[in-house]
Amino acid sequence: MSGTTMVVVIVCVVFGILYKMYNKHLEFKAKTIAHNDNTDDKNDELKKEIQALNERVQILEKIVTDEGYQVQKDINNL
Repeated sequence: MSGTTMVVVIVCVVFGILYKMYNKHLEFKAKTIAHNDNTDDKNDELKKEIQALNERVQILEKIVTDEGYQVQKDINNL
């Protein structure tokens, strides 16, 4: 095998390896983007749930601090 042929073979092998590495990088990047999109959707869902729970707590606080509630509680304790 001549020196030129060996250089061509080595260059082809190196480029083949680099091509495979680049494809793996692109696959990983696509998976990361898909995961981030799913995470954003889940975060939005959790934020809505927290907002709904905060509204329910505020309503319960109003009920408990209402004077009528305290009177009813005192009557029940008698």
